[in-house]
Amino acid sequence: MRNKVLGLLLGVLALCGSALAADEYKIDSVHSQVGFAVTHMVVNTVHGRFGEYSGSITYDDKDITKSSVNVTIKTASINTDNAQRDGHLKSPDFLDAAKFPEITFVSKSISKSGDGFIAHGALTIRGVSKDVDLPFKLKGPVSAMGSQILGAEATLTINRQDYGVSWSKALDNGGMVVSNDVKIDLNVEAKQAKPAAAAAGAAK
Repeated sequence: MRNKVLGLLLGVLALCGSALAADEYKIDSVHSQVGFAVTHMVVNTVHGRFGEYSGSITYDDKDITKSSVNVTIKTASINTDNAQRDGHLKSPDFLDAAKFPEITFVSKSISKSGDGFIAHGALTIRGVSKDVDLPFKLKGPVSAMGSQILGAEATLTINRQDYGVSWSKALDNGGMVVSNDVKIDLNVEAKQAKPAAAAAGAAK
């Protein structure tokens, strides 16, 4: 009986140690960018970005594979510096922002790959969820202004047709007005979240 109790205590201590090793970082949208690029008329690449998004990174510096990431993007915040084009992208032809106001990515696991990592998770666009492998590299964390700062860079190419973003128009030469492949570029800066008790104390 004594051995069982001891084993249980050791198990609890191990879980607590794992929880303490992981720190939560909140994405700082002021110093981050969620961008994308798509080929237009076969001959040109149009770049765009999303202006509103939030998310968190749970970072375990002892074992990166125990880390996780969760990101939510406001679909209607899409911006390609052209109001007419942005309106079309928000319409049911493309992202249907009114019906599907958010794009999300939730990691399921993290693995090591060369000098970087891969976040395996679910990307949801227009209500369609697909498992994707998101390669990324970490920078930091570093100490700045009394806080820990973490950086991450990631690039992923998806086929928009997989997510029901299916508007298409053929050119005379057989090419497409808008390519199916969309390259997503993420440059993220995240700040370590303050513990609830510390945040409550600072608010007083």
